Amino acid sequence: MADRKALRLAATSLFAGVAISFVAGIFHPDREPANDHPAVFAEYAASSIWTLVHLGQFVGMTGLVSGLIGLFFALNVQEGRVGWIGKFGVVSSVVALALYGVLQAVDGVALKQAVNAWASAPDGERAVRFASAETIRWLEWGVRSYQSFTLGLSFLLFATVIVLAASIPKAIGNLMGCAGMAYLVQSWIIGSEGFSGHNVLPTLFGIILVLVTSIWIMWAAWRMPDAEAADRG
Repeated sequence: MADRKALRLAATSLFAGVAISFVAGIFHPDREPANDHPAVFAEYAASSIWTLVHLGQFVGMTGLVSGLIGLFFALNVQEGRVGWIGKFGVVSSVVALALYGVLQAVDGVALKQAVNAWASAPDGERAVRFASAETIRWLEWGVRSYQSFTLGLSFLLFATVIVLAASIPKAIGNLMGCAGMAYLVQSWIIGSEGFSGHNVLPTLFGIILVLVTSIWIMWAAWRMPDAEAADRG
């Protein structure tokens, strides 16, 4: 049987992680098309809160991954086939967080410094500075693509655990699996097209599905009897 208190804590961490990331993302400059590098680099260079926004996004991802790992322990399925699936989910989640740390170092620090240098460079140096910033941008594409893949894989693995363990409604696992698929689609689009308009819907679906999943898990945890009550029953 799942641990009610641990399940509520895991769901709260999941919800808080997505919410923090979403709020931080609201302040991310996005007036210009993300793949229009001259325009978007100028926008990024003018941002005074760029590093703070990306730090907030990293805090949010830390909360999300902590919620996934907490979910593994809350479901009490450490043994057997389901236990191994959950353990692979934990490993994938940790890798996703590590890649996200690299992503925020590339995007939140390196890219910002590169676009600042390009924006303030004399005319004779601007082409070289722009090429440097664009190289960092392409590196960001690569890291973000693999990070989205490992995060999507994590959701799929934990979705499988939820469905097979049946400690909470299987429909929650199905919803989490859909979130995982949205992140896998996002991974493919970013890896092949960068931050194109085709990425908007998968990103939006992923955020909404994870938010709904976390709320549903909290609701299921509140309805679940305490372990002590179940033992007395």
